[in-house]
Amino acid sequence: MKRRTLLKNTAGLGALVVLLWAPSGSHVHAADRDDDKGSDAIRVGIITGRNGPHLGIYLNSVAACKGLAQVAVSDESGSELERARRALGSAFREVPTYRSPARMIDEFKPHLVIVTLPAYLSPAPIRLALEAGCHVLTEKPGCVRAEQFETLVKLARSKKLLLMLSLPSRVSPRSLRARQIIQQGFLGKLFAVDVLQVKDQARLTRPNYQKSWFAFKDKAGGGHLIWLGIHQMDQIHFLTGDRVEKVTAFCRNVGGQPVEIEDAEALALQFKSGMVGTFHGGYYLQGGAMQSGLTIWGSQGWLRLSAHRGPEGSAESFQWYSTHTKAPKGVQNENPTSKVGGYQALVQAAVDGVRGVRPAPLTGEDSLQVLKVIFAAYRASETGTVQRVR
Repeated sequence: MKRRTLLKNTAGLGALVVLLWAPSGSHVHAADRDDDKGSDAIRVGIITGRNGPHLGIYLNSVAACKGLAQVAVSDESGSELERARRALGSAFREVPTYRSPARMIDEFKPHLVIVTLPAYLSPAPIRLALEAGCHVLTEKPGCVRAEQFETLVKLARSKKLLLMLSLPSRVSPRSLRARQIIQQGFLGKLFAVDVLQVKDQARLTRPNYQKSWFAFKDKAGGGHLIWLGIHQMDQIHFLTGDRVEKVTAFCRNVGGQPVEIEDAEALALQFKSGMVGTFHGGYYLQGGAMQSGLTIWGSQGWLRLSAHRGPEGSAESFQWYSTHTKAPKGVQNENPTSKVGGYQALVQAAVDGVRGVRPAPLTGEDSLQVLKVIFAAYRASETGTVQRVR
């Protein structure tokens, strides 16, 4: 495989299903791995900073990844380098560390760069990596304006490179199974979708959160919608294969905490196919709690995903019903699961996409599309007018 191989993304379900295997619990040194004979292992560089968002998750995911020859970490603050060495040390004999992202890219020459930085700090290192010929997986949202990311997508396209937002719902067993049901035609023509994504209000009450980049729109791009709602918004695109064409929205701070971001949003959506949708999200619950749901209705059936987590425990459900002649009779209850966590599956999918052994989980255009919907929703809320998503 050439150093900068890019596999054309076919986004096929069958290709994505194979991402759901679980690596063994014990790590082996990269030099000792023989699980990818016939394909070249790649180098991955991680660009992070003090309290890099989801850094621990990315470090653990990289440590468990197949197909990696070596990993390097760059942190201009230097505060996370020892943490990275400890997290990756069981999987890699040597973990080069740098205080300069540019120096890491120049000397280490990674094939794939993972960027885990605040939104307002992300565009510059993403551009740096792309200009050097590296594929990029970046923590969402990767920007504070859609125009910033659009410029990066054009750069990636011109260099035939992958640019992926970190949106792990695309490789979750529940999403893959739901997409399969829809693609097999069991729901018929899609009519409508309804989405719920609610997390805890407690985080907004903490002084350290109120002072962090998360609490300021010019640093985070927005609040709940762009940080958490983005996952479900992208999931709709992935499951249905449709795109939002128009959006109207109300994005508000209903909890009254001293933050500049929304803690509540309500959206109405119109899709290119004519399908309509609603999206409701916010920070409403007690600390650590979560509620989510997604329902899709079609001419021949419906599909419903739901999840709950709270002090009393957690529960998930996956139900669907179809009148299609080839569908099983009655309401179907399923439980698609995997031993591999969502972010680990996503990182593995990104690595495999760069290596050319299977399709990448998403493209720069996929990533940009969900950002366009979110920023259109913010404009709709600010102006009080319906916004067209181009």
